[in-house]
Amino acid sequence: MKLVRYGMRNAERPGVLDRFGVVRDLSSILDDITPEQLTPDRLKELAEVNAEKLPVVAQPIRFGVPVQGIGKLVCIGLNYREHAKEAHLPIPVEPVVFMKATSALNGPDDDVILPRGATKADWEVELGVVIGRRANYIGPADALDYVAGYVVVNDVSERTWQLERGGQWTKGKSFDSFAPVGPWLVTADEVPDPQSLGLWLELNGQCCQTGNTSDMIFGVRELVSYVSEFMTLMPGDIVCTGTPAGVGLGMVPNRFLRPGDTLRLGIEGLGEQRQRVISFEQDR
Repeated sequence: MKLVRYGMRNAERPGVLDRFGVVRDLSSILDDITPEQLTPDRLKELAEVNAEKLPVVAQPIRFGVPVQGIGKLVCIGLNYREHAKEAHLPIPVEPVVFMKATSALNGPDDDVILPRGATKADWEVELGVVIGRRANYIGPADALDYVAGYVVVNDVSERTWQLERGGQWTKGKSFDSFAPVGPWLVTADEVPDPQSLGLWLELNGQCCQTGNTSDMIFGVRELVSYVSEFMTLMPGDIVCTGTPAGVGLGMVPNRFLRPGDTLRLGIEGLGEQRQRVISFEQDR
């Protein structure tokens, strides 16, 4: 099942893709796609709805973040072997964990806004793991039972604030618009193996990132279990699992985002995002 939220920002409506990829309106079934709708029992109920009897949503439409009320964005750094190599950093012995502010959440095709003074904004296509059950001190063997589904995430990053200004990575990761999510949430039953998904990203039509989740240092099971040791994961929380090689910081010479750039990125079976990059001043 592929769940979506569509419509104007802050006025999104719930929807679902039918088997032909047509967006259908779910408003007669539920008010919105919230963390409460992501529990195993509720997802089972939604899966039994005959989507082809629901109203068709007219095209074109804007997709919003596919879950309203996300509580946490927990991110993992340097979690692909090839990405750690391009960063000239050792392979982590434990997951590198940081947070990304939920105020950075953005629709999958909305503009990415470069913050005031940004000089090293970068891209990172990532697999996002959406939690469906309260998870605390769970083991790796059971971890996937706590996953509601998966999403595409672009972990946009300003490297100056992330790496050159001291403190935690969070402040280089949390600017408004720096967390495009979607276009849809694909429920876990449609992703039998999250460690065999292809990822890619294009900048201005040129392929920069190609990878596969099989290159993760710590897989989805390990990450959900590990994070649950340090904080309780709640339904709707997203664990962003790291990015493959090909980021701007790893290029020689470096290549960072500029106003007018376009990004296109996706994950096998999870959909695509398209973003235009604009300046802080253009958004005023």
